[in-house]
Amino acid sequence: MEPKKNPSADVRRNSAIYFAVGLALMLFVTNYTINYKSYDQSAIDIGQLDMEELDEEEIPITEQIVVPPPPPPPPAAPEVIEIVEDEEEIEETVIESTETDEEEEIVEVEEIEVEEVEEDIEVPFSVIENVPIFPGCEKGNNAAKRKCMSDKITKFVQKKFNTDLAGDLGLTGRQRINVIFKIDKKGNVVGVRSRAPHPRLEKEAARVINLLPKMKPGKQRGKAVIVPYSLPIIFQVQD
Repeated sequence: MEPKKNPSADVRRNSAIYFAVGLALMLFVTNYTINYKSYDQSAIDIGQLDMEELDEEEIPITEQIVVPPPPPPPPAAPEVIEIVEDEEEIEETVIESTETDEEEEIVEVEEIEVEEVEEDIEVPFSVIENVPIFPGCEKGNNAAKRKCMSDKITKFVQKKFNTDLAGDLGLTGRQRINVIFKIDKKGNVVGVRSRAPHPRLEKEAARVINLLPKMKPGKQRGKAVIVPYSLPIIFQVQD
């Protein structure tokens, strides 16, 4: 059976192309309509510049102030000229020559002795080579002398210290006094300092330490040196 219409006259054949073209055209028109802007020409006023008024404006003339030059410095005072009469004798300074000749005797200068200043070197008791020797601690090696000295000082303080003083001051419980002193190059006890809960305990501790006997000084490399020594004094106050 033959078709009634010519296939080339079928409108639906290019319908997709027509639809795409129409859609693109509508999108363009819509975008242009949205972005279109209009301006009111009558609302814009840029003003007018009157050049004649600028030409008529007077510019003030600035006057240049001339600074006068500084005054000249005062003339220098004339030097005082002393007039000396011809008959007056003027003493002249004679400079003697310091040059010597072969015949002049040379004086020999005696040797100048430079006196050495001994420095007060302090060496701690724990590291000194030869510890100070407390009376009665002459025997034994260095460690034995160190222990003997510590024991002797502890017993001496326990015997001489007035422990009843703390009770009289109203102190109770365990009391600690830190004492620091030095044994100088001659073996004397010097520089006693103490710290205690009460000033009277500090004075009592200093009094007892100053009663220590003279010792043989400590030595470092064969020379007598100062040896600092610290001693804690601890006792219990009976309630």
